[in-house]
Amino acid sequence: MSLRLKIHLIVGLLTLLFLFVMMGLEVRSMRASVNEEVVAANRVASQFLNRTVWRYAAQGTPAVLAFLQGMGRVRSNDITLLDRQGAVLYASPPSPYKPGRDAPDWFDALVAPPPAVQSLDLPDGQLKVQANASRAVLDAWDEAITLVFGAVVMLVVLNGLVYWLVGRTLRPFGQIVAALNQLEGGRFDVSLPPLPGAEAGTIGKAFNRMVGMLQGHIETERRAVRAELQLSESRELTRWVDHQIEQERHLIARELHDELGQSVTAMRSMALSIAQRMRTLDPQAEQAARLIADESSRLYDAMHGIIPRLAPLVLDNFGLAEALADLAERTRRSQPGVQIELQSEMDGVQLGSEAALALYRAAQEGLTNALRHGQAQRVGVRLRAAADGILLELVDDGVGLSPDWDDKKGHHGLRWLAERVQGLGGSFELVSIAPRGVRLTVRLPPPTPQPTEVTPA
Repeated sequence: MSLRLKIHLIVGLLTLLFLFVMMGLEVRSMRASVNEEVVAANRVASQFLNRTVWRYAAQGTPAVLAFLQGMGRVRSNDITLLDRQGAVLYASPPSPYKPGRDAPDWFDALVAPPPAVQSLDLPDGQLKVQANASRAVLDAWDEAITLVFGAVVMLVVLNGLVYWLVGRTLRPFGQIVAALNQLEGGRFDVSLPPLPGAEAGTIGKAFNRMVGMLQGHIETERRAVRAELQLSESRELTRWVDHQIEQERHLIARELHDELGQSVTAMRSMALSIAQRMRTLDPQAEQAARLIADESSRLYDAMHGIIPRLAPLVLDNFGLAEALADLAERTRRSQPGVQIELQSEMDGVQLGSEAALALYRAAQEGLTNALRHGQAQRVGVRLRAAADGILLELVDDGVGLSPDWDDKKGHHGLRWLAERVQGLGGSFELVSIAPRGVRLTVRLPPPTPQPTEVTPA
């Protein structure tokens, strides 16, 4: 049911209730008027006849009959003359006022007063004067008909006028409903013109503000979706680039280990052989050969120091725990004054190659930064497997981080490491600790168990 129809029904019911109340009051007034008229007329007629009829009664019943016939109809009264035996000698003629018509019985019972009968005993009979309210009730009925007709006309006109005025007043709300339907249908560019009326105008302005805010939110959400897609693509690109770099590092490390390592070893062997042969023949040649052998040894050692930084071959062959132990041992040899404590609590957890490599690179980057930038003397490395994932934590006692370290140029290794960890669904955190030092925390999700293949016996 529409608001217009509801308001129309409410106004119509209130108007009808008002008319019913007015009709009730009018009926009450009619009853009082009819009662006063009939009772007064009956009282007057009774007193008149009581004083007059005795003069004719002394002359006998024919004189009374002649008197009554000459008097005729008395308004609102029925006069009846009876003889001693109760036979009707005279009855008032019917009223000539509105002849042939009477009010409905229910209206007569509603308006007419209780019947009043006055009796006058005569020497030869009895005279009865009975109140007759039929004509007064008929007048009241005609007046009620006119009143009801006028009320119906007024009700129709008033309701039609109310219906038109309500429709005109609620027209702006129809525009608001239409705009809401368009908004629900997906049109977010809809707007309302200035609407007449204080309430409709306020709602229209609020609607336009809401649509503007909604458009802003939708545009923000679209930008967020585009940014998320771009970030996802960037992460995928980062992982692909990282994978390519690691493959290239492995290839270079293999080449250094297999090809260049063997060549350097062969050069050293050949130089030592030449020095052995030239010991007695040419001391200068022997010295040059031994110099070549020493340089070859230094080159071999430098190459073997570069290989773990390019690609941890120990990680491929023995796993993350052994690779971290190898990293700690090589760091101790290169930094004799630094204490490195390593704890590994993996409990047989097998990591994927990408996760293991990311954790190894995190430990490698953390150690490098702690020694190079933090000037740390003690570094603790802890690797453990928990229910919520794999945790790698490095804690040093260095100088800590500067407040604006993230805004400065450099630290590309940390940013690259953070992107790699986030690309694997993990978290990366680097914070200063009290009283001095830095804590690096890398958390990766738990590895997905691989299905085991059952070999038939």
